[in-house]
Amino acid sequence: MARNIDDIQRDIERTRRQLANTLDELAERGKPKNLVDDAKREATGKLQDPTVQKVLAGVGAVIVGGIIFAVVRSRKHKKDIQEVQRLLAARVV
Repeated sequence: MARNIDDIQRDIERTRRQLANTLDELAERGKPKNLVDDAKREATGKLQDPTVQKVLAGVGAVIVGGIIFAVVRSRKHKKDIQEVQRLLAARVV
């Protein structure tokens, strides 16, 4: 059965409107401000996940532990150097 020319024209117009709406939506999504807002929303959502919070707390604890270890080791190393200097100074005298 052949289609009526009016039906074909209505289909074409409907398709054009749908395409125009799709292009408008893509243009809106592609704006930098909207991309930033979407990224912020996603990051905020992930940071509210208890599993992510536990992982971040663990990573933070490891970093703090590493810093403390480095400071303690540095102080011990400094004391060792001072002790060697003291022994050498006592030996020279």
